[in-house]
Amino acid sequence: MKGRVSSDAMSIDPPHPFGRVLAQVAAGELPSPDGAVRLLPVLRDDIVAVTEFTAHTVVCADITDDDVAARGLHGYGGCTQPAVLLWLAGAHRSIGSIDVLMVRHGDGDVLADDEGHGAEHARVQRAHRYRHDVRTFGDDAGVVLLGRGVADRLELAVELFDDTPHGRGHGRRLIRAGLLAAPRDEPVWAQVAPGNAASLRAFLAAGFVPVGAEVLLNPN
Repeated sequence: MKGRVSSDAMSIDPPHPFGRVLAQVAAGELPSPDGAVRLLPVLRDDIVAVTEFTAHTVVCADITDDDVAARGLHGYGGCTQPAVLLWLAGAHRSIGSIDVLMVRHGDGDVLADDEGHGAEHARVQRAHRYRHDVRTFGDDAGVVLLGRGVADRLELAVELFDDTPHGRGHGRRLIRAGLLAAPRDEPVWAQVAPGNAASLRAFLAAGFVPVGAEVLLNPN
């Protein structure tokens, strides 16, 4: 994984260690189901992440093993309890939704050009806040986004426009368009709210595999 050039310091950031964990997961090597909590540094832009795999949780935050022991944290869902998330958020972060984390590899042979479609959509503007190198594609039904998010992983998201009817296959078509714009040999990640059953079905139909759950705590 290449380092990212920081626009303010003009230096190359080292790869975040969570990237190695994600690469192994994308290759089918899930963390050992040992009930452990693995601590890693806070993410770029002071973002905290809690990522649950089967009986193993990775927490990217400025906390210590002593903190984990003192609070009795464990890898069996203990790190996404409301009281724990409030503690991790503190006074200057907001808690996002707990999403299903899914992955599959891209289908593209070459990097597709950014069409800039739907650039004014609120989902696109939000993506620019929390991701970098964001590219947008789509049609009259909606927009698909590709961007570098957690530990510089390639993340895909889709959003149907308000006047687009659901249940017509638009979401699946947009997901396929995003996968064709992603390099064939690179993992593509998606975070989907568990209550969004239509979106979950669309990503599953596109070949995405659920590997865990994740919640991000973003600075206010």
